[in-house]
Amino acid sequence: MIGRLSGILLEKNPPQILLDVQGVAYELDVPMSTFYNLPVLHEKVVLHTQLIVREDAHLLYGFLSNEERLAFRQLLKISGVGPKLALSVLSGLSLADLAAAVANKEAGRLTKIPGVGKKTAERLLLELQGKFLTTGASAVQGGAVASSNSDITNALLALGYNEKEADWAAKQLPKNSSVSDGIRQALKLLSKS
Repeated sequence: MIGRLSGILLEKNPPQILLDVQGVAYELDVPMSTFYNLPVLHEKVVLHTQLIVREDAHLLYGFLSNEERLAFRQLLKISGVGPKLALSVLSGLSLADLAAAVANKEAGRLTKIPGVGKKTAERLLLELQGKFLTTGASAVQGGAVASSNSDITNALLALGYNEKEADWAAKQLPKNSSVSDGIRQALKLLSKS
């Protein structure tokens, strides 16, 4: 899988960009939050990526922050939400706004996003409640410890552990654990259980 690309920005055609990585040009779709924060053409940029493989295409999505990519992945886990809709959600609301909308159960804010109807908004509120909001919205949740624990939990989820196992392991860790140490310790805990 392609997890990160670092290269020269060749083209910007919303929502798609073209990134030259040592002579190979990658087409990436990016949310508008990332698009607006890209440097000018022919400047270097580093993007966290998500590769989606379909029967008819291999699609690459890029994000300036790892939190956005984690939010994108969390959105894709929701039934009825595909890459286009997930990109639309991240383009329509910042991570903090999305966190606030979910925390306050504001379906109206979500229905303003193109492609999100009332039922989809309610499903997003239900599925995202208490899950991804500790990821990108650590400012809303508060503190570096919460952010570190959520990064550890998300890493465990990405490695295939279920949410219950990941949450349990993250809660067993000392509060001042760095993300890399925390992941290592959590994996040891999970291998023993």
